[in-house]
Amino acid sequence: MPLNSKRKNKFIIIVTLAFLVILAIPTFFWMKNTNKIMAERRKSMMSPVIMIPGSSATTNRFNELVTLLNKDTHRNHSLLKIEVQTDGSIKYSGKIDRNDNEPFIVVGFENNRDGYSNIKKQARWFDIAFNALTEQYKFNNFKAFGHSNGGLIWTYWLEHYYDQYEDEISIKKLMTLGTPYNFDETNSKNRTLMLNEFIKNKKKIPSSLIVYSIYGGESYDSDGLVPESSAEAGKYIFQNQVKHYTAMTVTGADAQHSSLPQNKEVVQVIEQYLLNTQKERENQQPANNIKRFELNSKKKKK
Repeated sequence: MPLNSKRKNKFIIIVTLAFLVILAIPTFFWMKNTNKIMAERRKSMMSPVIMIPGSSATTNRFNELVTLLNKDTHRNHSLLKIEVQTDGSIKYSGKIDRNDNEPFIVVGFENNRDGYSNIKKQARWFDIAFNALTEQYKFNNFKAFGHSNGGLIWTYWLEHYYDQYEDEISIKKLMTLGTPYNFDETNSKNRTLMLNEFIKNKKKIPSSLIVYSIYGGESYDSDGLVPESSAEAGKYIFQNQVKHYTAMTVTGADAQHSSLPQNKEVVQVIEQYLLNTQKERENQQPANNIKRFELNSKKKKK
């Protein structure tokens, strides 16, 4: 082989090796950073309660609920509020205290209008907020709470976005409150497009999930806004798919749709079944069985 050919081959080998080394350096640091994040996530003690309000509601929707929960549980659950703008940017208010392992995080939207097409958009915007939260706080599990359409956003998000986080971050419980799974339909046989699509994609919902569905019975057939049959339609999505599905009806005073988040019995149910401050009860419930409880609020004295 001519001398020039040997030098040329040697030069090519050196350049190739140098190129591989240059590629390997960022890959090494990326893997190191990824492993660090995974280790931090595994060690994390944080288990936030992430709340989504309903249509037309702002991130202030749960202020009174959080105040009542902090008073009743004698713990200082800090409160972080996030509003996702239509361009995907995020506005923050409040904060999570350093030693708070169970903070409340409320995620709302600049566009908080009603309708199935909007619920799909809000689920996408919620995913932007959720991704930002996971990068910032690196929790490995969380609980979900949704009032009214907030429960629909959670359901759509679980079916279309959660799988990208499932290996590292588990959703322990979902509690929906006055959620119209069949919108304003009073006949469960008349299923809306949304309900049919939720049922079609139900297999994407994690089978380890524990779901509580609470709805008001102001007039014993609705909470004044959401028909009871629409709220009950959640069973077609979650029953025989999740680990446990429990339905609860709140009747009596403060059982109206907009009053439900402040309802005394609802607050107690959240304390008992959603927060980590009480003994875990899911193992005491039979799998894939609807257990219906009626919680009667005492009428206030005039």
